[in-house]
Amino acid sequence: MKLIVLNLPRTFSENDLAKLFKTYGNIKGCNIVMDEKTSASKGFGFVEMALAHEGEKAMNALNGHMVDQRKIRVKLSTKA
Repeated sequence: MKLIVLNLPRTFSENDLAKLFKTYGNIKGCNIVMDEKTSASKGFGFVEMALAHEGEKAMNALNGHMVDQRKIRVKLSTKA
């Protein structure tokens, strides 16, 4: 199950993102979207959970969760 994570702190790394989701199950992959010109984070990323029920659990638990004084949003990704 692929999830999109929005409103991430610009200082958040892929390792930070993986740690956040690892609590809810096995992660197949994750990435933070970076600006091509500046190499700075765009403030969102994707996490692919190994099993659908783990993705549902992570989405329900983390949507609206505060990370560095920012309320993140976690939704099902429409990107394949």
